[in-house]
Amino acid sequence: MSPTRLTAAAFVALAMGLGAAGTAAAQAAATAEATASATFKPVAVQGDLMDSLRLNGGFTTFVKASDATNLSGMFKTNKNLTIFAPTDAAFAAMPPAELTALMADKARLQKFVLHHVVNAPVPSTKIKGTKGPLPTPAGDNVLLDGSDEAGPLRVDGATIVQADVQTGSGLLQVVDKVLIAGQGNPDPAPEAAPAAPAT
Repeated sequence: MSPTRLTAAAFVALAMGLGAAGTAAAQAAATAEATASATFKPVAVQGDLMDSLRLNGGFTTFVKASDATNLSGMFKTNKNLTIFAPTDAAFAAMPPAELTALMADKARLQKFVLHHVVNAPVPSTKIKGTKGPLPTPAGDNVLLDGSDEAGPLRVDGATIVQADVQTGSGLLQVVDKVLIAGQGNPDPAPEAAPAAPAT
């Protein structure tokens, strides 16, 4: 075999190996997402919204963040809220250093928690068949997406894995990923065409 052919063969083998690695990584990510969706314990209504999350045991990070930012009291008494609550598995998917830094920065953490809140009831019937942003108390938007009639309901790309849990103090929608500010922006407007040069 000539050196040229050997190099080409090695390149093909390397490319196939990288492709397999990429496929394996994608499969691992898909498996992790499916596991996060499948392994959570459905929330049973046990009083107000915070009590229902706390007693479920699968939302300890979100509850801790709400307590640390003094938002739990509002969540227990405001009956017009909708909270998109990430499971502990959703938080576990975050890079550990990023989660640690977030939990240590109270101002940032409060804005993060409030990004999971809408100041109005948002039942699944209002999401299905639509797509668009809703404002949050954090001063940004979440993007609701129920445009795929055969698919799941989504918010900021996360899947709603348990919908319409009406607690004593608000509506709970359980999501399989944490919601990140900026992902809730609607599709950007197309750039304007450049102006024609003056003649």
